[in-house]
Amino acid sequence: MKIYTKTGDDGNTGLQGNLRISKSHPRIFAYGAVDEANAALGIVLTNSLDEDIFDVLRKIQNDLFVVGSDLSNPNLNDVKNRVSLEMIQELEQNIDKFESELPPLTNFILPGGSTPTSKLHYARTVVRRAETLTVQLAEKDEINSNCIIYLNRLSDLFFVMGRLINKRNGTEDIIWKI
Repeated sequence: MKIYTKTGDDGNTGLQGNLRISKSHPRIFAYGAVDEANAALGIVLTNSLDEDIFDVLRKIQNDLFVVGSDLSNPNLNDVKNRVSLEMIQELEQNIDKFESELPPLTNFILPGGSTPTSKLHYARTVVRRAETLTVQLAEKDEINSNCIIYLNRLSDLFFVMGRLINKRNGTEDIIWKI
């Protein structure tokens, strides 16, 4: 199979169910941002990370394919590859587990501190954009609302994990100062 099909040369692209839409449709922006978040996460994973963090992030990379698949399928009756409540609960459990190692947050912090944390904060901002674009899609088309919740929790998890990576590496969070 060739990588190029020429079917998108007119500015349209295919969705699941053999539907075609414009490449400027909000659906394309939403799952494109999810794909970008996954690529940013791939960059994070090139760093030396503790095994528990690495394993969670690798699982999330696979889950982000489910999110993208879900957003690319406008047929909500098709239950294959949908974001589930269990996926959201797993993020929440990881947030709680990792946050239990951290001191309470008493200040706003700036993204950074260490290289892996900085990369994870970047991935977090891409996830926030994916969430915003998914909300915009939901305002136009009906979608699985779990996609929005998943992306919201994912950015929270990335924030917590960034703090945890700094703590485990002995790097102080950077406090926002006015």
